[in-house]
Amino acid sequence: MDEGVSRIRRRVSVRKRDRPSLGSGFAAPTAAELKPGDEEGEEEMVAGSRRRKTVEVQPVENDSEEDMFGDYDSFAENSFLAQVDDLEQQYMQVPEHRKHASDLSTEDLCSESIKHNKLSITTVGNFTELKTDEHIKNQSRHENVSIEPDILYDVPSSQVLYFENLQNSSDDLGNQSTKERDWNASSHKTVNEELPQNRIEQHQQIDDSSSKVRTSSEENRRKSLKEHLKSAMTGNAKAQTPIFSRTKQLKETLLSEEINVAKKTIESSSDDLGPFYSLPSKVRDLYVQFKGIEKLYEWQHTCLTLNSVQERKNLIYSLPTSGGKTLVAEILMLQELLCRRRDVLMILPYVAIVQEKISGLSSFGIELGFFVEEYAGSKGKFPPIKRREKKSLYIATIEKGHSLVNSLIETGRIGSLGLVVVDELHMIGEGSRGAILEMTLAKILYTSKTTQIIGMSATLNNVEDLQEFLQAEYYTSQFRPVELKEYLKINNAIYEVDCKAENGITFSRLLNCQYSDTLKKMDPDHLVALVTEVIPNYSCLVFCPTKKNCENVAEMICKFLSKEYLKQREKEKHEVIKNLKNISSGNLCPVLKRTIPFGVAYHHSGLTSDERKLLEEAYSTGVLCLFTCTSTLAAGVNLPARRVILRAPYVAKEFLKRNQYKQMIGRAGRAGIDSVGESILILQEKDKQQVLELISRPLENCYSHLVQEFTKGIQTLFLSLIGLKIATNLDDIYHFMCGTFFGVQQKILLKEKSLWEITVESLRYLTEKGLLQKDAINKSEEEIQYSFHITKLGRASFKGTIDLAYCDILYRDLKKGLEGLVLESLLHLIYLTTPYDMASQCVPDWMIYFRQKVDKDIVNRLYLSFVLYTLLKETNIWSVSEKFNMPRGYIQSLLTGAASFSSCVLHFCEELEEFWVYRALLGELTKKLTYCVKAELIPLMEVTGVLEGRAKQLYNAGYKSLMHLANANPEVLVRTLDHLSRRQAKQIVSSAKMLLHEKAEALQEEVEELLRLPPDFPSIEVSATEKA
Repeated sequence: MDEGVSRIRRRVSVRKRDRPSLGSGFAAPTAAELKPGDEEGEEEMVAGSRRRKTVEVQPVENDSEEDMFGDYDSFAENSFLAQVDDLEQQYMQVPEHRKHASDLSTEDLCSESIKHNKLSITTVGNFTELKTDEHIKNQSRHENVSIEPDILYDVPSSQVLYFENLQNSSDDLGNQSTKERDWNASSHKTVNEELPQNRIEQHQQIDDSSSKVRTSSEENRRKSLKEHLKSAMTGNAKAQTPIFSRTKQLKETLLSEEINVAKKTIESSSDDLGPFYSLPSKVRDLYVQFKGIEKLYEWQHTCLTLNSVQERKNLIYSLPTSGGKTLVAEILMLQELLCRRRDVLMILPYVAIVQEKISGLSSFGIELGFFVEEYAGSKGKFPPIKRREKKSLYIATIEKGHSLVNSLIETGRIGSLGLVVVDELHMIGEGSRGAILEMTLAKILYTSKTTQIIGMSATLNNVEDLQEFLQAEYYTSQFRPVELKEYLKINNAIYEVDCKAENGITFSRLLNCQYSDTLKKMDPDHLVALVTEVIPNYSCLVFCPTKKNCENVAEMICKFLSKEYLKQREKEKHEVIKNLKNISSGNLCPVLKRTIPFGVAYHHSGLTSDERKLLEEAYSTGVLCLFTCTSTLAAGVNLPARRVILRAPYVAKEFLKRNQYKQMIGRAGRAGIDSVGESILILQEKDKQQVLELISRPLENCYSHLVQEFTKGIQTLFLSLIGLKIATNLDDIYHFMCGTFFGVQQKILLKEKSLWEITVESLRYLTEKGLLQKDAINKSEEEIQYSFHITKLGRASFKGTIDLAYCDILYRDLKKGLEGLVLESLLHLIYLTTPYDMASQCVPDWMIYFRQKVDKDIVNRLYLSFVLYTLLKETNIWSVSEKFNMPRGYIQSLLTGAASFSSCVLHFCEELEEFWVYRALLGELTKKLTYCVKAELIPLMEVTGVLEGRAKQLYNAGYKSLMHLANANPEVLVRTLDHLSRRQAKQIVSSAKMLLHEKAEALQEEVEELLRLPPDFPSIEVSATEKA
């Protein structure tokens, strides 16, 4: 016991330390800051903090009833109990001010202890808040009897609660004037502060009898003060102290301060970049925690410190695949969001990549305080919600990014967009999608001089044209984290690609393999020999020309693999098969059933989204070691391999392009895993010359498709320019066109007509089609200038982003539908929202209709409507696939296209009053097409990365709403759900939290908007007489 007492003496005596004044103390945290989810982390931090405060002296457990404080009421001259004694003596010396002084000193004691223990208790006031005249007059008298704030610096919570009770009893005995002053002081607090009701109650007037009661009560309280404290401290020593972390608040304050410093650093011309490239050090820690990135590559550091980047000039940078381009873009986006406090748009080529990026960045958004919003398929709000404080990172596909920019221009908010990042910038030269990307960037350049544009790509050649178009600087490097060796295989010989050699290749080795006659016949290209050199210890990708060839090659390889491959990670492969069945309602592709036990699978657009996601995860974790795939994988999600084999130099029936070749072989070599990456292109003698040219020639140039894609390009552009009032007359429109990528390349692309002639013709076509109307403006007596304004049909087409080739057909179909809209089922509505462009790809087995004189397009579209209608009823792609004899991947694409087109038709109808009935009906249909599941799964599928199979698992496990998911523990999810990695679980929870925060913020903003005084509210002057 003596040892214990000496430790306690030391603990009590060392607690006193210098403290800031009350005015500079931290505010008590709100209830939101003390989240249940943070308790575990806070407990560890607080425990560490306490150990430091007690000078590494561990407390001694005491289970006896002995009074631990027996004769030690005055351990030191300035001990806690000694100061309480002093307070009592001073208390007795000023009876005339006893009540008032007691109130104020107790309030300050409570306030200070509450602040530094992070208790969510709001006091009525402290010295800083009670700034009334009476307080100032009596301040000198209060100083003699108030207790120093140091006393309760580290008071345990049991004593804090004691002083809270003391505070309450003092308030209950307070006189009327004090209460009125407290009410007046507290009435100036913000609506977010909590005001306990018992402290603002009105009291009865004090008479003689109440004065006696008060005097008696105070004397009893004074006498037992030490006993109360001793009892409370004894209880605290025996009981576990509630954890109220101060560390979290300090960390948040530090992050806020670092952001402010970073903001000032960015605005100044200093070379000091702050903790992490002008960002708080927390960002660096998050990259280590979430992505395992501890250090940047040298080129990344160089790129981020370029003068052009510091000066916020537009930038294009190009590096080989896997070079780490995205990380640079992410750091620049975080600078814009956190330091410059402006929104950011990131444009990606495919929906799958958008969802992958949403999942990866949601965790950063939650930790750093910004929103991550998805704009892909039918998702996205136009115009986006205007946030009060937090900024938004919009991650969008090319089409949705264009619509988003249009809505920002229309609402005058394009200036709020600080940065636009474009991945795979070379796609600006690819068909209609390239034309849409070009329109988006041209509008941003024309309407906002403060928005920075960053473009990146692995395959760029004519960069000068893009530089001129984007007014951008250019940075390039040939860095690859893993060395890539390129090989060609002709018959049994393997040649290494060597640019220094005479014909571009040098002999490397002969393929050493012993093939039986059967194997030679089945595998003339020696694929089995090539893949078995690397699998199962390393991963391998085999690119095939067609989808059918992918499946055949996968099966062929498995027929000749050793049975030993079946034993590799057998249990995990069994789990993959089991999960594939679960997500497909018990169905399983027979090819996958035979190949997965060997660690092999095919990957192409014929798979459903659920199947692709599950197989990609199995490949990433090494359960599967070989993918046979089409070229779309090269441009999609990142799935690197030790060896990449190109089955033939063809994509479908077209010969391989240099850009495609570079993208495919770029998947070879995994950073941090492999020391080298290999690519092998298999070719026949007849293709040798073409292949030699392929490996030696430069990358293909990017050329604008703005005019080539007539209805989706230049006509759509002109319609939106006039609809958004960016340019409304011929001169302004021509001036805009000169600033486009097409305008930069017009000398190369235009042979027969000039740009002026094309502009005039396009405007004439739009006017004749009834989308534009021409107005004459007399500039002078001799000169007449024409301006244009958009018609209702034109506005509906541009707002709905409808292909102008179909806008009049859509209008006619919707108009005709009003005459006899059948609402008995969804079939009629589904027909009206079936994409026109997919009808041409459909070949229905419906001979009876071909014998009649019926429009083929209508028949095809109706057939697809039956497919969609059946799918919505059964929600099982496999059964619908069998019923209509269509690939399940095609049905998935049809469903996605229908959901997107339904959203477009909805926006189209919103602009036309006559179609009000469609506005009421199409919203719900769009939602059904988007998710195509039972109603109870829809809230879960709103979370990025949660598809039907995973939603069913979550629902069956009890996670039935967004709130459930947002508050889920990732570790519990991993244990509860089959085949869910820890990384996936964390991403799902992060995405759910982000979505929940977005919805809460939107509702809060709606409330504030309703309560805000309208800016155009009529103000009426009140006369002096009326005032009197």
